[in-house]
Amino acid sequence: MKRVVVLISGRGSNLMALHQRLCMLAQAETGVAEIVAVISNKPEAAGLHWAQAQGIEARWLDHRDFQSREAYDEALAHVVSDFHPDLVVLAGFMRVLTKVFVQRFAGRLINIHPSLLPAFPGLQTHQRALEAGVCLHGATVHFVNEQLDGGPIIAQAFVPVLQCDEAQSLADRVLHAEHRLLPQVVVDFCHGLVALDPLDRLQRSPEATHLLF
Repeated sequence: MKRVVVLISGRGSNLMALHQRLCMLAQAETGVAEIVAVISNKPEAAGLHWAQAQGIEARWLDHRDFQSREAYDEALAHVVSDFHPDLVVLAGFMRVLTKVFVQRFAGRLINIHPSLLPAFPGLQTHQRALEAGVCLHGATVHFVNEQLDGGPIIAQAFVPVLQCDEAQSLADRVLHAEHRLLPQVVVDFCHGLVALDPLDRLQRSPEATHLLF
């Protein structure tokens, strides 16, 4: 069983979707991974309370207690390392990580982002998609590097943009797609179907998920 650490900043809906998928696989005796810890940069994050209720180790490390991003990321890396993770998942973790952290977990650090990268990195992705007039929007899971929302794309989920859409309605449908996409990518990673080679290039088996609609 692979050991997964999930980093969150809020309610943790992607965390919940991932936990549900992994539990279903475990009940079917096809389990490949377990969430061994949930860590947040916000002590008030609702996802921490949910994790505790499931019997998952939940910790917080408040970024406001540190004088620099590098100092915070170094401390965070030590906390994460305590759990000996095979995979670290950024699931709504609203921090731009520095090389201190990224290099520590290179090749086993993935993020889910609410747009079809490389389009609309950063924040307010749904409003920006509407303003750009795109016909398709969605979500991306990618390996993390030192570039904002950069790193090799592992898989994407596509969501049509409707004429009646506002930012919130589009965000709701993208989030639903995220709940399908992230667990599938985690399972693929734990099965060894996706990885980074020594040159940080994506290696993907034909059996790995690439696109979801």
